[in-house]
Amino acid sequence: MLTTTEHEAPILVPLPLLSETGSASKLLLFHSVDAGRTQLKIKIFDSHMHIIDPRFPLVQNQGYVPEFFGVGDYRESTASVEVLGGVVVAGSFQGFDQTYLVNALRDLGPNFVGVAQVPPDIDEEELLFLNERGVRAIRFNLFRTGSESISQLEEIANRVWDLHGWHSELYVDPKDLHSLKPLIRRLPKVSIDHLGMAENALDSVLDLVAAGAKVKATGFGRVDLDVVRTLKKIHSVDPNALMAGTDLPSTRAKRRFSIDDLHLIQDTFQEETDLILHKNSLSFYRVGDS
Repeated sequence: MLTTTEHEAPILVPLPLLSETGSASKLLLFHSVDAGRTQLKIKIFDSHMHIIDPRFPLVQNQGYVPEFFGVGDYRESTASVEVLGGVVVAGSFQGFDQTYLVNALRDLGPNFVGVAQVPPDIDEEELLFLNERGVRAIRFNLFRTGSESISQLEEIANRVWDLHGWHSELYVDPKDLHSLKPLIRRLPKVSIDHLGMAENALDSVLDLVAAGAKVKATGFGRVDLDVVRTLKKIHSVDPNALMAGTDLPSTRAKRRFSIDDLHLIQDTFQEETDLILHKNSLSFYRVGDS
């Protein structure tokens, strides 16, 4: 792979950011990439992103309400990569509202699927409606107080799996992951957000990967761990486990997503990069299933 030598000037590439009002921003973040990387766009199936649409309701979570980030903002922010499709993930600030998700999936197109937060008493007609519009999983946000209590998690997870083959996605406080392992192992199909979030969760993450869990290689700007070391360890247990994503718009993260996060994956995995960037997630999310 080409690298910038001491005689070559780095190329500055703009990354669009949100403005303070949440509209498409004119502020540009420049980062240095070498000339060899700019010849071909990186291909990614984005396993984790959010759409925050002002037309639909938001709820405060721990006093936080995000800035808007629409479909147009997402497309602008990912213009420097080739997005093969992706996953619109429900945020804690969206509660149980599904209208934004249905509209986002319609606007983004057929290669995008959804991950919903649903109440325990959701009826089968509503689940069928969501499934027909591209929802493929349910999310339990236990890191930010959760969409439902842990006591209800297993029942709901099994119900949506039995009805529509939806897997469960878990955003877990790293200090709780060890105690939750027995429950997570009982779930039929599961993924874990943001590499497990912290170094003290890594052993538990690896145990769950050995049991079949997938892990999102996302949120590098919000985790408290050695990203490269964690990626390598997970990949060594199961090469089909890691699924890359942008985590845009990186709400509450210390650092926003950068294309350099994808370059890090490329540099780490070389010829196996495509597994992490798109092949694993395309298979896991059953893209194209009706």
